[in-house]
Amino acid sequence: MRKADLVASISEKTGIAKVDVLVSLESFFKEVKSTLAEGENVYVRGFGSFIIKKRAKKIGRNIKKNIAIEIPEHFIPAFKPAKIFIDEVKTKVVALPDDNSEKES
Repeated sequence: MRKADLVASISEKTGIAKVDVLVSLESFFKEVKSTLAEGENVYVRGFGSFIIKKRAKKIGRNIKKNIAIEIPEHFIPAFKPAKIFIDEVKTKVVALPDDNSEKES
């Protein structure tokens, strides 16, 4: 499902105009990004948490030049689904769709 599909689905189920749903969704994404950029986590009860994960410093390799490079510690955004979310997906998803059906869309 793409963002446009999500907007259409929410609009259809709630009766809210697609433009209003899109604005709300974009505002949500923007707020999550800015909050994470400030170093704070976002918790949505029953859905999950948008969190900041710390990646430790490590040694990587540039295989073209065959040299070792140091990758400094850095932070990445991550999503941790709530237990209720995980349980619902486990019980309702029977099988994943074929790769071919995804490519045809």
